[in-house]
Amino acid sequence: MAGVIDLHCHLLPGIDDGPEDLEASLALARAAAAAGTRTIVATPHIDHRHGVDPSSVPEAVERMRAALHDAHIELDVQPGGEVDLTRMADLTAPELDAVRLGGAAYVLVECPHTEARGAGFHTAIAQLRRRGEAIVLAHPERCPAFHRRPDRLRELVELGVLTSMTSSALLGRFGGTVKAFSLRLLREGLVHNVASDAHEPRRRGPELLAGLHAAERQLPGVLGQADWLTQGVPAAILAGGTPPPGPPLPEAPRGMRRWLRRRAAA
Repeated sequence: MAGVIDLHCHLLPGIDDGPEDLEASLALARAAAAAGTRTIVATPHIDHRHGVDPSSVPEAVERMRAALHDAHIELDVQPGGEVDLTRMADLTAPELDAVRLGGAAYVLVECPHTEARGAGFHTAIAQLRRRGEAIVLAHPERCPAFHRRPDRLRELVELGVLTSMTSSALLGRFGGTVKAFSLRLLREGLVHNVASDAHEPRRRGPELLAGLHAAERQLPGVLGQADWLTQGVPAAILAGGTPPPGPPLPEAPRGMRRWLRRRAAA
């Protein structure tokens, strides 16, 4: 497999809850390159908690590129941001443009981690999409609102919203319920991309394909989607284009389908 594209990584030093300094960022970059990543999108949190100035991100990416060159790390870094919906409403058009994935069309929007923050999220995203905004949802598999109402995620996908799953969710990094829901989303064709959401080299590392290899044991055939999930779709997103059609979905064994439904509903 050729090098993969990681659409979601907290690579920039000292800007959010990712690496504290440049050396830590370089360690993360080395781990990503060693894991087969050829392009990585720096997606710092654009929210009220961290207070990142979106207009500073492209310049920070340029500094990161220079540091990678000096360290002889072969990794292409592109600008982006993981945008909180409440912060997005406050951004000017130039600020939002500064954190679009690859500087093109798509915005990576963070899915809320709590029921309280998830209230109205589906409606707001649908409204943005109907106004023509190109949206990728970050880690929908970890969103309690979608656990409770998976039909709402399907509705957004049918509107043209894309989804980006965190690879380590398939390894059980966020618990059994999230893992089961992740497998269900893959089986039902509601995943367009697998990214790392890496914050450091190990515990929240940059490996993309390990999650799909783990999923293959329960969804035989899902590895047939690996190139599409980690190369074809992210390349289209970075170009601001329409993703290519996906390969056929794997069919889970009947017993596995029942298990997935039970665990995802737990």
